[in-house]
Amino acid sequence: MKTLKHENVGISTFLAFALIPISGFAMDVYIPSFPHMASELHLSESDIKLTLTVYLVSYGLSQLFVGSISDSFGRYRINLISLLVLFLSSLGIAWSSNIHVILSLRLIQAIAISFIVVCKRAFFVDVFTGEKQKNYTSMVTVVWSTAPILAPFVGGFLQEAFGWRANFYFLALYALILLILEWIYSGETLPKKQPFKLKSVMSMYRELLNATDFSLGILVLGLSYSMIMVFSMNIAFIVEHEHHLTAVYSGYCALISGLAMFFGGLWSKKQINKPIYQKLQLSIRSQFIILAIMLSTALLFHQLYIMMAFVFLIHFWLGFSYNTYFTYSLTSRPHYAATASGLASGGSYVIFSIASYVVVNLIDIKDQLTLGLAYLVLLVCVRLTLIVVRQALQKAPTVA
Repeated sequence: MKTLKHENVGISTFLAFALIPISGFAMDVYIPSFPHMASELHLSESDIKLTLTVYLVSYGLSQLFVGSISDSFGRYRINLISLLVLFLSSLGIAWSSNIHVILSLRLIQAIAISFIVVCKRAFFVDVFTGEKQKNYTSMVTVVWSTAPILAPFVGGFLQEAFGWRANFYFLALYALILLILEWIYSGETLPKKQPFKLKSVMSMYRELLNATDFSLGILVLGLSYSMIMVFSMNIAFIVEHEHHLTAVYSGYCALISGLAMFFGGLWSKKQINKPIYQKLQLSIRSQFIILAIMLSTALLFHQLYIMMAFVFLIHFWLGFSYNTYFTYSLTSRPHYAATASGLASGGSYVIFSIASYVVVNLIDIKDQLTLGLAYLVLLVCVRLTLIVVRQALQKAPTVA
């Protein structure tokens, strides 16, 4: 087995950070193309949104078990195989016009990406220790949030210049370049493999899920990101159908959302040593204040830029919350690095993919008011969960 060489730690760290956003790119890059896909493939809006939901559910569910597989069989070979699968599945989607084929390939693509991301998140726990480990782990969600910044922005221009299939050619090229670089410079980082025994795996899951702060944290992460997902699933239709603008403007709006998440994550990293519940309380209160103003002014203003100003502020605090709790979930269980990472991320993906799909089908989101109402439903759920989280965190005073 090829192990990571000391002289390649620097470039391998760079490659790990380069791969972290790949799940977001696969999720967001083709969002500006939704209306055009629906038109070209003669499908409904719901059918096109389903391609995203299938990806999210598959990505989330697969992360529930890929972490334990990685802890048992290592990171390096799994990562290379997964990058190859991502490359081939992206080409398959680009060449297909059949919705059933596209849905099947999105499912396969999501499983491959879950292996890639879980292995690379665990990389920082495998290779680094102490404050360096904590800082790098905190940077994971900050770097991941670059995908919502760049992906729809890139996707909007690809759509206008070449059409929706170009988005998946872009993903294929991304996977191929990283596959070659990983093969040359990376290596195995897992210091000690855990025996893959179903009983041991289930024991790890029970230990993690029986920790109330961890299990409820998954719910907080999922419900919080549902608000981002609700926005992402509807912004292209709002921009193109309600405001009669092009896909490029959908990319601009997604860029604003992504920047908000990015800066929120950076601010969370700056506050890394402050009590976790204090930070979560600040975030939730700020979001309620912003949302109250957003809803109260919705009937007075109908401009897209005003709606996006509220979106930026709310998504800033969502990025802050997500980074805060995700960092806590990973660093509090370093002995189960990949399993905790997969369970936290995978569980939250399952929650927000289902929650966001339910909300967008219950509420016809077409403007500032309806978007604000969708946010309100999810924010109330987050607040109720945090009440229980507080009690769990009070039992762990060393981290709370």
